[in-house]
Amino acid sequence: MAIVFDNVRSRAPLRLGLGGGGTDLADYCFHHGGVVLNATIDRYAYAHLTRHREGGIVLKADDLGTEESLPCSLDFDIRQGLCLHRAVYHHMMTEYNGGQAVPMTITTTIDVPAGSGLGASSALTVALIEAHALAMQLPLGPYDVARLAYDIERRHLGLLGGMQDQYAAAFGGFNFIEFLKDEAGVIVNPLRLRRDHLNEFESSLVICFSGQSRESADIIKDQIGGLKIYNDETLAAMHDLKQQAHRMKISILSGDIPGMADVLRESWLAKKRTAASVSNSTVDTLLEVALENGAWAGKVSGAGGGGFIMLLADPERRYGLIRKLNQHGGEASAVKLTFEGAEAWAVR
Repeated sequence: MAIVFDNVRSRAPLRLGLGGGGTDLADYCFHHGGVVLNATIDRYAYAHLTRHREGGIVLKADDLGTEESLPCSLDFDIRQGLCLHRAVYHHMMTEYNGGQAVPMTITTTIDVPAGSGLGASSALTVALIEAHALAMQLPLGPYDVARLAYDIERRHLGLLGGMQDQYAAAFGGFNFIEFLKDEAGVIVNPLRLRRDHLNEFESSLVICFSGQSRESADIIKDQIGGLKIYNDETLAAMHDLKQQAHRMKISILSGDIPGMADVLRESWLAKKRTAASVSNSTVDTLLEVALENGAWAGKVSGAGGGGFIMLLADPERRYGLIRKLNQHGGEASAVKLTFEGAEAWAVR
């Protein structure tokens, strides 16, 4: 399969995990079945592919200030350096280009800091796959792209994490996603929300960067450890998170945003029971400030330990809430929901 387009761009949206996060870990969902409720937002991971006229492979992560130059071959370690760039390129050339390397420059950026808890790494993997798929005219649908992104991250690279981020980035929108037990498959259920319910939810939503990036792998390792040794508290907390995702879905479908906040509060307590490292003093302080200034409830997005905090608040007090969080060292803002998944386009 030859490269058809010499200049391609792509983007994939980041996501907020509203409920059920953690039940998408293989060690849980393959045994018990998992569900998550998530929504994509107007923050993106971007990839840009161009033919390299001088014959090499150049990999760039402009937001990290990192660049690598490799010979035009597939004889490199995918687990070194910019491993997502390397692994996607290596897989696409091996599987779809007869094992032949193509001279190429691959440049990426992400709208948020590393370790944000918004699924940025998986969104980047999805964006990289989408760009390659368009350049090579491959008939990959969103399920194909999401599953491939999962395989590359979790199996090829051995990166710890769940399954929701790849599907959220590939499909986009407000989704209730089921991860069937015994690896029977994944079902993405887009929610058909009334416009007034959606507007009220979005008007209640605040995200706040804690100022601390975190290494999700350590937290996930603690959670997986609890599951593998059949830690009763970890397992019970995961069961609670799954039930709370169902309850939160019912709340958003009925437009009950304070009801969503009640479940969010319970979900945060359950999440903290899955691993001791889920919260820290900075997160606790910002959540305390938020609850004193109009927030109904909040939790850390993603595995925890830092990154972004997601809050549901009284819309009439949202402006003051954002100002207070920023005065206390957070980086808070409103956020828009998005309903398009990963996209790629050729540059003429």
